[in-house]
Amino acid sequence: MKAIKKAHSLLLLSVAISSVEAAEAPRPRGVAPEFAKFYKSTKEFICISNPSFKLDASQVNDDYCDCPDGSDEPGTSACSYLSDLSPSFASDVSINAPNTSLALPGYYCKNKGHLPSYISFLSVNDGVCDYDFCCDGSDEWAKVGGEACVDKCKEIGKEWRKHDEQRRKALSSAAKKRKELVAQASRLRKEIEDRMQTLGAEAEAAVIRVGNLQAALADIEKRERGKVVKSSGKGSRISMLAGLAKDRIEELRGALMHLRVQRDAAKERIVELETILSTFKEEYNPNFNDEGVKRAVRSWEEYAAREPISEGDAAHDRDLDEIIKSDDESGPIQWSEWEDPDESDTEARKSLAEAFHFIAKLTIRPVYKIEEYLPKSVRDWVDQKLRDLRVMLVENGILAGSRDSGSESKAVAEARDALRAAEDDLHNDRDQLRIHQEDLDKDYGQDDVFRALQGQCVSRDSGEYVYELCWLDRTTQKPKKGGSDTGMGKFVRIDSITVDDEVPPDGKGLGSGERVALRYENGQHCWNGPSRSTLVVLACADKDEVWKVSEEEKCVYRMEVGTPAVCGVVVEGRGQEQEQEQEQEPAGIARDEL
Repeated sequence: MKAIKKAHSLLLLSVAISSVEAAEAPRPRGVAPEFAKFYKSTKEFICISNPSFKLDASQVNDDYCDCPDGSDEPGTSACSYLSDLSPSFASDVSINAPNTSLALPGYYCKNKGHLPSYISFLSVNDGVCDYDFCCDGSDEWAKVGGEACVDKCKEIGKEWRKHDEQRRKALSSAAKKRKELVAQASRLRKEIEDRMQTLGAEAEAAVIRVGNLQAALADIEKRERGKVVKSSGKGSRISMLAGLAKDRIEELRGALMHLRVQRDAAKERIVELETILSTFKEEYNPNFNDEGVKRAVRSWEEYAAREPISEGDAAHDRDLDEIIKSDDESGPIQWSEWEDPDESDTEARKSLAEAFHFIAKLTIRPVYKIEEYLPKSVRDWVDQKLRDLRVMLVENGILAGSRDSGSESKAVAEARDALRAAEDDLHNDRDQLRIHQEDLDKDYGQDDVFRALQGQCVSRDSGEYVYELCWLDRTTQKPKKGGSDTGMGKFVRIDSITVDDEVPPDGKGLGSGERVALRYENGQHCWNGPSRSTLVVLACADKDEVWKVSEEEKCVYRMEVGTPAVCGVVVEGRGQEQEQEQEQEPAGIARDEL
């Protein structure tokens, strides 16, 4: 029994060991771990992209291409003629044609001590040691030429790890610098926002100040209108005003005569009505029972019992006669004296003041005295006429209302200057607010990072010229042997572009993927060509540096520039998002593409 159990245990152990050995069985040459599942069988092999093709396991790596997709030759160059894009011959194309695209990305180099990699099937056993891709030399296993490629993965891996550490430090430095740029951009934006808040408060205060100064100017102008302005000519202004005043007084005299006629007619009508009512009272029959008649009689008795209205006296009529009298040679005002152009301005003003005093004495006071005889509507009409007279005198020269620099008073000029200065301050505040708002709305890239770089310049000496890039401003070509600078474009917008470039050993290249780009247009006009323009393509680097300048076509330039500003930036383009730090290491460090 014990022997049976011991034998059973040995059998189980043998099976387990066999399983482990089977699991650790070596993969065919040139097969990567991710494709190992297709090569497990020791009896047959099924073509990866064409399952209908089944081969004997011995046909794998026999240096003869049996599978249409080349998957039976992972470790030789037998299937290297297959194209990734099309069948090898036109006659191979049919409705049920097999898939002839390569199923494997290439020959797999394990590169122990370094990073594994793929190499093209064309390079397998070509007699060249491709240490850049296959540092273990396994791609030359046939020893073409009689010599094997020595395994250099230990040395290359050590050097790569050293550079990788430098790359990591460069990446950390670039990320730190970008973080500083973002912080600086945030501070600059906050300064603008604070300035806008201050300007907003100043603008509100300026609006109030302008309103107050406008009211003050209007008040000063109103006060200045009460002053007689000295004429720039000798008596010419006073003569003109005298003529206007004469016309208006004649108009008022005619109106007063008309009112006197209306007053006399009204008095006669009142006397006639009183006579009719008095006769009615004396002659009506008191025994006649008519309530309407009785009420009329009682109303008349009450009216007759009141104190009679004064009919005026001879003095009032003499005043009116004096006012209505025409201003001829015997009248109170000698207009010929006012209209004499040779009269001095001082004497004219004195005479004019006396004339208006006399007019007020003869017209205004008597007119207001007879107001009590006039209906309200007539009194309002007379009052309005007097007001019109004053306004006319103000508007036509009595007041200091002219805004000509030669006639404006000092008080009015100072008030207007203060208002103009306040208005200028208000306009300046509003302009500054508009400029700052436009700046806040401007695209400065992700995290506003280019705000911190705006206006800074970086250049590259290319031998004959120095090319200068000023962030979000301009690009310039400067000759080193004299001559004027050439504008290559002014900043227009931030854009993105897809690139697919090889990265040189020093790492100063764009790599592949979406990159942030700056477009500069409308530069100096090119002779017999377009205006110059520059496309600035940016890549991650630990410092600002112009790597390369080229003229892709006439007067159309391209700059490749490294900067920390785009490290880790998500670039949106052609419907995809990529991070530059994932696609490209910081420049300035030699890279191993493995």
